[in-house]
Amino acid sequence: MSKFHVDDIRNVALVGHAACGKTTLADTLLFKAKAVDRRGSVDDGTSVADYDEEEKKRKFSIDTAVLHLEYKDKRINLLDTPGYPDFVGNALAALSAVETAVVVVSAPNGIEVNTRRLFNEAGKRGLSRMLIINKLDADNIHFPELLDHLHATFGNGCVLFNAPIGQGANFSGVVSVLNPPASPPAGCLVDLAAARSKLVDAIIEADESVMEKYLMEGTVSADEIAAVLPKALATGTVIPIFCTSAKKDIGVAELLDALAAFALSPVQGKKRTAVKGSGDKAQEVALEPSETAEFSGQVFKAISDKFVGNLSFIRVYSGKVTAEQPLHNARSNKASRTGGLLEVQGKTTKNVPDAVAGDIIAVSKVDDLKIGDSVGNLKLPQLSFPTPMFGLAVEPKARGDEQKISGSLQKIADEDHTFQITRDSQTHEMVITGMSQLHLDVVQHRLKRRFDLEVVTHEPKIPYRETIQAKGEADYRHKKQSGGRGQFGEVHLRVYPLDREIRTEEQLVEKFANKQHFEKLRTVHYDPHYNFAFLDHIVGGSIPNQFIPAVEKGCRELLDRGALAGYRMQDVAVEVHFGKDHAVDSSEQAFKTAGRMAFKKAFLAGRPVLLEPIVELEVTIPSKYTGTILSDMNTKRGRIENQDSLPGDLTVIKAKAPLAEVTRYKASLDSITQGQGFYTMEFSHYDVVPGNVQQQIVSKAKVTDEEEE
Repeated sequence: MSKFHVDDIRNVALVGHAACGKTTLADTLLFKAKAVDRRGSVDDGTSVADYDEEEKKRKFSIDTAVLHLEYKDKRINLLDTPGYPDFVGNALAALSAVETAVVVVSAPNGIEVNTRRLFNEAGKRGLSRMLIINKLDADNIHFPELLDHLHATFGNGCVLFNAPIGQGANFSGVVSVLNPPASPPAGCLVDLAAARSKLVDAIIEADESVMEKYLMEGTVSADEIAAVLPKALATGTVIPIFCTSAKKDIGVAELLDALAAFALSPVQGKKRTAVKGSGDKAQEVALEPSETAEFSGQVFKAISDKFVGNLSFIRVYSGKVTAEQPLHNARSNKASRTGGLLEVQGKTTKNVPDAVAGDIIAVSKVDDLKIGDSVGNLKLPQLSFPTPMFGLAVEPKARGDEQKISGSLQKIADEDHTFQITRDSQTHEMVITGMSQLHLDVVQHRLKRRFDLEVVTHEPKIPYRETIQAKGEADYRHKKQSGGRGQFGEVHLRVYPLDREIRTEEQLVEKFANKQHFEKLRTVHYDPHYNFAFLDHIVGGSIPNQFIPAVEKGCRELLDRGALAGYRMQDVAVEVHFGKDHAVDSSEQAFKTAGRMAFKKAFLAGRPVLLEPIVELEVTIPSKYTGTILSDMNTKRGRIENQDSLPGDLTVIKAKAPLAEVTRYKASLDSITQGQGFYTMEFSHYDVVPGNVQQQIVSKAKVTDEEEE
């Protein structure tokens, strides 16, 4: 692979909304550059990029495909990313491994949800961006309107590099705007002179000296424009627009020329930074994209392949690595030998002796490497992913698969950081969380195909919490006599609501558990996980010291069980202040039971309430749906916090709502906006459940409790 120098490498990600033709474009580019013997097709299942069985069946990309081609003495590493928002995590990871994002727009559908999102994400990462208007051979094309929409949404830096000759069934070719012919061809849809003037204006804006010359002389040479172009692409003052029909192979050759000529090399693109050293000696350093620099790279993709085992895909940012060289994982601080360095073309791999800065490679048989891990001694920033919020409780369909399910799900989670597995200690359910129903459907099919594991799913329980709003007091005498030694323990205690802002024992003592409030206080134990405090306020030895830990243990047993509706307790303090023992019949077990039952009675006397998880929603929609979305949010007990307008006639609404009301918000949003809206959801805090809602939850919990008994 090192026959290409860093200057001659181009790393490009194809991104955009679903069904805009990215994969067909990738297959056509590979065939055009003679990287493959025959042109693949998504429709007939021969695509080089969509090789996974699930992708062939569904006819859309689920994972990012790693591809490469060689053209005009340049090596182009091409990452074909999924377009559905359900699999956006793979697309975001791919953006971290490239210098250029090629955003593909469907000519008949225009700018869609993921078009905007990935264009903006590429900008946040400092990548150069190109736009491709694909499917110009389709029906119902309105090219001038689409061009205006691109300018309104993405800015006036979006300029045509070539223009279409005809559209729809009459789309027959493209003509260069940068170097136009003397006379425009028949059927050209734009004024080439005006388009070239806009193009030149956008390019020279990146260089003051060239701009000054242009303003004084009224012209600049093609060579001067070519010299400034990389800077203009890197700063974002120019976002080239290319016109294609990937399916009919129109405009693809011109696009291939442009990628080789204009896509940024690692030297021209934004420099990555990493941390060298640790602790007080840690310092941020800029990575030099050079073969002679210290080796560093980052894992951006991982798969578990049934034939070659684990594959970790690494973008090399600096230095050089050889096949014999152990890879040092900066996270675990361990070095591992690999099964060799692999060059990847879809599902096929080929061993290579080495890789240099700019290369994208895979390594096999290194189980410790995970997505986001830095390889080498330098530590790169972790990759960020959206938080998945669509959850399903899952259990194996067949008995005996309980042990198998955790390991299998974890292997899938290692490949996709927008898929998570948790075991809810409160509801005792295993919950899988993804971006959507479609996302989790794909996971279930992969479980079946890869691991021969079938699962059943159902709606997960909402993780409500229980707390109190007032002081409560109770006592309980546990007394049993059944022949021989009996059981006796009596506990008197009080409960208090604890401030939710308390996080440490120091804060607890400062605000609440001190001699000012409890004159005879002996000891305090604090658990930040539950925000729970246990106060020993026994006077005169009414409960012997050896039984106090048993009382605390009994109280703690109730924390996960709950007293009101079976949910976990939080924000509560217990003060044990009196009790009685028996010289013969008292035991740790007796006082543990008495402590638990007294705590339950006191809790129920302290105006108990349920708390529900509240999430922050950020909803982005076409502005015409704003009123409907606001009305719908009100029906979900949502509270609107902010509303802003975005370019491209979009509105972003920020709100807080109970998780129970928005667990299936995607279906509601898609229904209202015809699939044109998207949202993000993050946990915010817990808040008190309204009385009428609490009554319903508690009554259902009691019915369940009665059935179990």
